Amino acid sequence: MLDLKKLQNDFDGVAAKLKNKKLDEALLKDLSEIFTLLKKEKTLLEELQAFQNKFSKELANAENKEELKQKLSENKTKISTQNQKVKEFEERLESLAFKIPNIPDDDVVVGEDEDANLELKRVLTPPSFDFEPREHFELGEKLEWLDFVRGVKIAQSRFCVLKEEGALLNRALINYMIDFNRSRGFKLVNVPFLVNENAMFGTGQLPKFKDDMYKVEEEDLYLISTSEIALTNLFNDEILSAENLPLKMTAYSACFRKEAGSAGRDTRGIIRQHQFEKVELVSITSPKQSQSVFNEMCECASDLLSSLGLAHRWVMLCTGDLGFSAAKTIDLEVWLPGQNKYREISSISNCRDFQARRAKIRYKNEQGKNELVHTLNGSSLAVGRTLVAIMENYQDKDGKIAIPDVLRKYF
Repeated sequence: MLDLKKLQNDFDGVAAKLKNKKLDEALLKDLSEIFTLLKKEKTLLEELQAFQNKFSKELANAENKEELKQKLSENKTKISTQNQKVKEFEERLESLAFKIPNIPDDDVVVGEDEDANLELKRVLTPPSFDFEPREHFELGEKLEWLDFVRGVKIAQSRFCVLKEEGALLNRALINYMIDFNRSRGFKLVNVPFLVNENAMFGTGQLPKFKDDMYKVEEEDLYLISTSEIALTNLFNDEILSAENLPLKMTAYSACFRKEAGSAGRDTRGIIRQHQFEKVELVSITSPKQSQSVFNEMCECASDLLSSLGLAHRWVMLCTGDLGFSAAKTIDLEVWLPGQNKYREISSISNCRDFQARRAKIRYKNEQGKNELVHTLNGSSLAVGRTLVAIMENYQDKDGKIAIPDVLRKYF
């Protein structure tokens, strides 16, 4: 959630940054109007309180004691009424603030959409082929690894069944990713795939992305769209010890998204599914640790791709392409020969104290005061997309798929 104190101290500066993040102009206008009205009502309240404080002290020695006592009584009633007004405006401001995205970091490139994203570097060289490389869905159907027809039959479009070596490779990737992340100091956590509304609110999925979530009828439960939700909210409304930070976690989960608004995008294959799997990285840090842990998470996901022999690049998202809760995001995009382009396979974000404010996650700082933690999350990696990348990068002209050396023991 947006820091309302920061908004009050520098409304124009914060508003300018939010405009760069493509905040709806009408929402920003509403925010400005409520903020202005709240300021006015607070000023009136402060004037009434100042009157009460000043003349309460003078009451004992006042010549017109009864008259002043009457005025103070009337003023006290006005204070009570004005307090209620201020409270109502604060609640309206807070309710609106829940819909406002995080403020981008100062070093994030200003841009309208993904075309303005900044490539930072490339890692490894894409393979060359003496034949026309196929896309993963062609390879998957030929090898009978991917069964789209039966996936649709038992569910609907954007569902797929993995079979035989395809299913084995998928499982091998999950186990390898977990082992790799644990070797980098991320502790394995097994979380529920269903969470309550409070958890969804804590990480920013609600109310903004309600239409993209699967909800269990007549229950306060939602299917998670990422294990970031469950991992971060493990510490919802808690005060952590500074000596225990940073907390670095990894988790496997199935993920569920309605993919609202994605009609016509990636309709073939398993790039964009309603149900998919991810191995996630989540860190809870102090503000001082935040940037170094962010770099560590980016390196971990990148090194994981390199260990699989997959060429990829680092891309910093511009302000207009940043996610709702993110202050800064670096995407890792893997090379897909079948598509002849790089595609996102991991997204690592630093949310600063935005989620912590919503989820009330704090720690005792050096001065012994409660301070908001910083929360970070990243895919390490999207399992289905890694499967796609291996199929396309390790194919031969006969349509067979070689297995990266690091995965062989998992078979």
